[in-house]
Amino acid sequence: MEKEKTNLKDGDFCKVIAGTHKGKSGFVQDIKTSKTGHITITVLQKNGVRFKTLGKNVEVIQEL
Repeated sequence: MEKEKTNLKDGDFCKVIAGTHKGKSGFVQDIKTSKTGHITITVLQKNGVRFKTLGKNVEVIQEL
């Protein structure tokens, strides 16, 4: 089993490019690695709504 690698950091602005939340964007929060090695993150949108998604489904737009 190989661990997933990512360059995500708390506070990065990202856009979701795949999955249920495709097209949404916001700030990365709460980065965790699951038992199976997948990266999960919480994304905080500008309107205050949060959602969880996989790290592989997002693309960093700008680093703060």
